Amino acid sequence: MALERTRVAAIVDTVSSNLVQGAYKIGERLPSVRRAAQAHGVSKNTMAEAYDQLVAQGLLQARPGSGYYVSRRDLPQASTASPHLAAAIDRVSLLREQLDRHYEVRPGDGRPPASWMEGSELRRHFSGLRASEPDADDFGYGSVRGFAPLRERLRLMLMERSIAAAPDGVLLTHGANHAHDLIIRHLLEPGDTVLVDDPGYYPLFAKLALTKVRMVGVSRTQDGPDLDDLRQKLATTRPKLFFTQSQAHNPTGGSLSPPVAFGILQAAEQWGTLVVENDAFADIVPPAMTRLAALDQLNRVIYVGTFSKTLSASLRCGFLAGHPSLVQPLTDIKMLTGVATSGYVERFVFNLIQGGQYLRHLRRLRSRVESANQLVADELEAIGLSVRPCKVPGFYLWAEFAAGVDEAALCQAAALESIFLAPGSIFSPNRSADARAAIRVNVAYGANPRLLDFLRKSVR
Repeated sequence: MALERTRVAAIVDTVSSNLVQGAYKIGERLPSVRRAAQAHGVSKNTMAEAYDQLVAQGLLQARPGSGYYVSRRDLPQASTASPHLAAAIDRVSLLREQLDRHYEVRPGDGRPPASWMEGSELRRHFSGLRASEPDADDFGYGSVRGFAPLRERLRLMLMERSIAAAPDGVLLTHGANHAHDLIIRHLLEPGDTVLVDDPGYYPLFAKLALTKVRMVGVSRTQDGPDLDDLRQKLATTRPKLFFTQSQAHNPTGGSLSPPVAFGILQAAEQWGTLVVENDAFADIVPPAMTRLAALDQLNRVIYVGTFSKTLSASLRCGFLAGHPSLVQPLTDIKMLTGVATSGYVERFVFNLIQGGQYLRHLRRLRSRVESANQLVADELEAIGLSVRPCKVPGFYLWAEFAAGVDEAALCQAAALESIFLAPGSIFSPNRSADARAAIRVNVAYGANPRLLDFLRKSVR
């Protein structure tokens, strides 16, 4: 195994050097895996792993059924440094159950099971991070912006989503929640008004409530926020920010369409509102899917991402990207409130990306998500629940019950059978009394026989 990894590394170095020296033009097709394996005197598996590492490093692009093509991109250079700026319920219960697990059946969980994450391609790499590695530091804090090679790699990943981030426009965080916290601390004060998806991301609601910010929900449709509802509430509430999620929406599983995205940005521009785009599941959906940050190029949009949803909940590693003039004060707040993020975690994530392990892990994760999504949707609809359709498979499905079902009683009954449900009311900032009972279903657990049997009895 060690010899095979050495051969892979040697091939990656050789091909990388050839690419840098201009042996291939951008967009040119490289030799097939078979031909390249013969040329390098290795097996096809070894050659495929080398190509995967080059794809992971942003040097090649894999086109299924066609081959590997050169995709090296030139990134913008660093801008001149700017002067330093100094600036000195129920949702809690649901979040606590994500951490302190008491229920046996967990369709209400927000994360995939460990078998989908650490138990796949990544297992053997979780024990491999050691302080003795060549790139390990000397126990210092590191840069407040985060590990520089990972930030640079993120800029390449963002370019694949058509988002051009400046070198000083990316800040590493302890996941998406930390990014939201920094944004809230900097831009909001008690009494301010913000717009949020309804249904939407409940941990964000809890943070906003803690800051004593007024939340106004914008109805979420299959194609994203309802534009008529958004325009009306922008005009009547004059919010400072609009928090939304573009793809594989939590909790409905919906996806933002291009017309809706354009409408959001036009309305935000008209009323002078900044948009915070949460794209926590970007790595399991196609990069060409619509993003507000791609249309806006980080002028009015602050883009939030994370690896915690696709790698491991224990790896608190995420980022935000925005205009450098906004990212700088957010960096100062990060420094004042937490000094820095973990350089060890950031190096680990970077090494997984560079080594191709993250790419292979994502392939398996996408396959699991796609299979489970369709299976669970079919099972829930067969029972009699109304499931919102998803354009692209994600972690979640939104299932509504027939009129007259008591949501609170349903969840209490489930708890007595050690079934953890995520009730629809948690995901709404101001839910109307006549709203239909609903639950968010994590597709990793949604086909559990005990859950399905419970739901059948409840529907009857």
